[in-house]
Amino acid sequence: MRKKGDLPSKDCVCCGRPFNWRKKWEKVWNEVKYCSDRCRQNKQEVKKPTSS
Repeated sequence: MRKKGDLPSKDCVCCGRPFNWRKKWEKVWNEVKYCSDRCRQNKQEVKKPTSS
């Protein structure tokens, strides 16, 4: 059994927040891009970092 700290994580392409692996994403982890349904629905509003 793995500990929570050992699970892989990614950054959401919409909001940029990190999210961790979930059991339901086990077979499609390489295809997961969004941390939540809300981000997936608002994918047109991708926040891009501003460079100063």
